Amino acid sequence: MERGGTVNKPFLNIAELQLESWTQGANYQSSDASFGRLLGLRNLGISYNEVPAGKSSCPFHNHHVEDELFIVLEGEGTYRYGADSHAIKAGDVLGAPAGDRSTAHQIINTGTGVLRYFGISTMAATEVCEYPDSNKFGVFSRTSGNPTDKSSLRHIAREAASLDYWDGENIGEVK
Repeated sequence: MERGGTVNKPFLNIAELQLESWTQGANYQSSDASFGRLLGLRNLGISYNEVPAGKSSCPFHNHHVEDELFIVLEGEGTYRYGADSHAIKAGDVLGAPAGDRSTAHQIINTGTGVLRYFGISTMAATEVCEYPDSNKFGVFSRTSGNPTDKSSLRHIAREAASLDYWDGENIGEVK
């Protein structure tokens, strides 16, 4: 059965997933696959991630809207959460609730083998993320209502570059 261009079946095997491999600089690398839509899920995202030793799959960040959950399947690493760091291993379940910078999080493979985990999240049509290490923020909006639609608004900036609300507007001359 197909719905919205995706196969809707109630199960799959992670060994059958088509992983996409990528690298960004020396610190970020992963092979992963998002597959919630393949299971017919519209409001819940899930990904399978394989991160090599010494790497992370994303910068330290927090979400204002979406909750995230990670389930470590294999390997060891470090879970940065807020101001703390925690050793993690297979079997650990990591929560990353929506919130301010105190909920910022990052998984780093500090082990010697591949770190494999599931990432599960709510899927909001609009999201704001902060990146405390680089003092950036991102605004993401999918106006179609489809959580996988990346064609809508995506803007990453620094707060220092903020404009006044009325900047560039024709506000008229007061007489």
